[in-house]
Amino acid sequence: MGKYHRENVYEYAKEWAYGRNPKYYNYDPIGGDCTNFVSQCIFAGCGQMNYRRNNGWYYINGNDKSPSWTGVKFLYDFLISNKGPGPYGKVAAIQELEIGDVIQLSFDGTVFSHSLIVVKNGTNTSNTLIAAHTFDTFGKRVSDYLYQQYRCIHLF
Repeated sequence: MGKYHRENVYEYAKEWAYGRNPKYYNYDPIGGDCTNFVSQCIFAGCGQMNYRRNNGWYYINGNDKSPSWTGVKFLYDFLISNKGPGPYGKVAAIQELEIGDVIQLSFDGTVFSHSLIVVKNGTNTSNTLIAAHTFDTFGKRVSDYLYQQYRCIHLF
């Protein structure tokens, strides 16, 4: 991936946190739109998809997209293992995150089921702010969620 434009991620998240970009299908009625929104934000920052059919990261339309575009686990797996085109990242501590990085939440302590995009970095869950879909928000503290675990992905 070329340079990751974090300011583009921020601007995209700000514009679409409380709305739906008509270029993308809204997955709210069929399980949630959180990872779709995070993928859109990441794409705004990197401008490059990975069209590998089995393990890429891409969106063509609502019926033709990779599992990693909309699936919490699949996005995580793609980001931390990608060696090809598109975004890539590493597991990080929350204080290492920057605008445009990803936080995923587990509400039951075992399965991660919600993706968030960082819009203001901080040193802990009380001063790190995120944007998200499904439960639309912009500038919410991570600590405002009732989660059991979280994991962080720093993007390059």
